[in-house]
Amino acid sequence: MTTYLGIDLGTSGIRALLVDEGGAPLASASKEMSVSYPHPGWCEQDPGAWIEALESVVGELKRDYPRFADIRAIGVAGHMHGATLLDADDRVIRPCILWNDTRSHAEATRLDAVPGVQGLSGNIVFPGFTAPKLLWVQAHEPENFERVAKVLLPAAYLNHYLTGDHVADMSDSAGTSWLDVGGRDWSENLLAAGGMRRDQMPRLVEGSAPAGVLRADLAMKWGLLDNVVIAGGAGDNAAAACGIGALNEGDGFVSLGTSGVVLAARGGYHPAPETAVHTFCHAVPERWYQMGVMLSATDSLNWLGRITGQKPGDLARGLGDTLQAPGRVRFLPYLSGERTPHNDADIRGSFTGLGQESDVSDLTRAVFEGVAFGLKDSFEAIRSTGAELKAPFAIGGGTRSRYWVELMATVFGVPLNLPEGSEFGAALGAARLGMVAATGATPSDVMSPPGVSAVVEPNPLLIDAFEESYAAFKATYPAIRAIQ
Repeated sequence: MTTYLGIDLGTSGIRALLVDEGGAPLASASKEMSVSYPHPGWCEQDPGAWIEALESVVGELKRDYPRFADIRAIGVAGHMHGATLLDADDRVIRPCILWNDTRSHAEATRLDAVPGVQGLSGNIVFPGFTAPKLLWVQAHEPENFERVAKVLLPAAYLNHYLTGDHVADMSDSAGTSWLDVGGRDWSENLLAAGGMRRDQMPRLVEGSAPAGVLRADLAMKWGLLDNVVIAGGAGDNAAAACGIGALNEGDGFVSLGTSGVVLAARGGYHPAPETAVHTFCHAVPERWYQMGVMLSATDSLNWLGRITGQKPGDLARGLGDTLQAPGRVRFLPYLSGERTPHNDADIRGSFTGLGQESDVSDLTRAVFEGVAFGLKDSFEAIRSTGAELKAPFAIGGGTRSRYWVELMATVFGVPLNLPEGSEFGAALGAARLGMVAATGATPSDVMSPPGVSAVVEPNPLLIDAFEESYAAFKATYPAIRAIQ
């Protein structure tokens, strides 16, 4: 019997999910990884750690689950934008500069101002994107820049390990500022603007298409057949969209994870860089998606837990299950800067409205509300492009708090669907991409949405109060920005 493997390379760890021929989960394994912060605003990771972690989870599945030997295809999803630099001998030149690294904010600003860059890429050049990272390396590490033969994103680096080829998918590559996102190909003009060449880029394939086959030596080592298909794969959010069945216009989700995402699938290409909405290729052909991103969602609660000495879950449970009216204390969730809608790497978070009576519960409620308002910014920015999200799925670790989900539904003014089961994320999406690549199946036949375990409706008694509080939240940003 046939099985498929989905690999989700995250910032803090890697996860492998084994599914059967119908896409039902059979087993999973995960391995944590660390990141380094050499300077304020910097965030790096050793690509060698990705390989070690991959071998660890593969070894666990091979040891404990006999159906691992039946794998027919593998798909890889990975965190986007990371610059993995290889020399002519495919050796890693320096640690990968990750998606949340903001050192190249000046280079991003200069590149964004080059005529035609936004028009071709469909996006603002954010500091976290790949192209400004290479401009930073060129300016500050010229000896490393001269050695660059290939630039691979994290998922593409794992594809290289699996296949021996330099190959990447459209969805991941759309976040580089080198891709013509509408034309789904590398742009000579964008590459030239970023000081790069086409021969330094990987070969492009659709995420649901075959990228190659598993290297013979790995197939032997892992006990697999010698014709295991490796799919093009996807960036993490495109893979999550495949996992939850968000392929068509009107489909989408709100992800309440370390970072926060509002994603809408689009049947056509509708760039709106002036909104700071990301417009990227989807992982399946002839489709795109748009998303707004906030950098500190549940990470804001994690931060509050660290400074108060409490577990984030305990802080959340302290609010109970009944949604309260907006509190007096307000929180701006910009602990690491912000993308949508501000594109501001320098802004930082703040509490306002504190009084002698303020306690940890007030701070927790303010964090919940600030994150919900930050995601509302993305929700409204996406709606301004013509996309409609009438009842998106709510996913991510933060959705374990029913309070937070009802708060977001009330702030957004739309119902939020909670999915059934526990498998609907990037690892499942990656496995589904492998299924399509190996079988030639139609993506919509494989990438169906999960059932709905609950529909969380907006609280009609509090919609107006939260709308008023959201307006005050939006007014706070320019005031705080002016004094920072």
